[in-house]
Amino acid sequence: MAPNIVTLRDDLREALFLNLDELGLEIIGEELVSKFLGLQLRSVFQPIIDATTDTPLGYEALLRPSIGGLEEINPAFAFSFADDQGQLIKFDRIARMLHTLNSLRLPASGALLFFNAHPKKLINVNAHGQAFERILHAHSVPTYKVVVEIAESAIETDKPLIEAVENYRNRGYHIAFDDAGGHHSNFDRLWKLSPDYVKLDRNLIHEAERNAKVRRMFPKLLEVIQELGARPVIQGIETETQHKIALDAGATLLQGYRLGKPANADFWQEPDAAELLVANL
Repeated sequence: MAPNIVTLRDDLREALFLNLDELGLEIIGEELVSKFLGLQLRSVFQPIIDATTDTPLGYEALLRPSIGGLEEINPAFAFSFADDQGQLIKFDRIARMLHTLNSLRLPASGALLFFNAHPKKLINVNAHGQAFERILHAHSVPTYKVVVEIAESAIETDKPLIEAVENYRNRGYHIAFDDAGGHHSNFDRLWKLSPDYVKLDRNLIHEAERNAKVRRMFPKLLEVIQELGARPVIQGIETETQHKIALDAGATLLQGYRLGKPANADFWQEPDAAELLVANL
């Protein structure tokens, strides 16, 4: 069901201290979109498949900014632009609000909602996270159904990262380390912080397809992550070979274009969407 604009006006003012008119919110079909800083902002969702059940464990919410709803721009550029305008906090809150409200139309009521936490806002997690939590509660979304993805490689020192993880975890959220195994990631932080999920850098599965040594290393890497109490997620699966490598390595959580491209919540409600997921598994 599409959010009610009248109800949203009070919710946003009380929960996020945002003015509805300033956000340029509108409903297109069943989808809530925002026009802010000259950009149109939309949410799309990509499934994270549990290979043991062939169903989505959850969906990662991704921002799709565009100019006039036509020319898409890179989300990282959009966040950087908002930061340059001194509007990063508000921009990030709008993104989370869109993701939360649009996720209410996803088909699996038990599925988790994964979203990315902007590295610059982690130091403000106490106040900023509480504002986000109010919008969750206003729409009966418990914190334990939300997974906060943190790109730990973007945070140079341990202290703000540790404080952010503890703050989110104390309020019931799950934690995922994103892009682990990339050039700047620090695996020492895995046993210090014990995230619930570790999303491996997408380049690893692509390299495993090309390099037999990396392919042989894959099961050991997953085993180490599991021994630390986390569930590994193989990202970036785009080919049948990559899919097979991940399964042969013992991976159970999979994400990538082969399994489902990012799409709005309405798409995942369609019967054909479920059939497409099964056909690709």
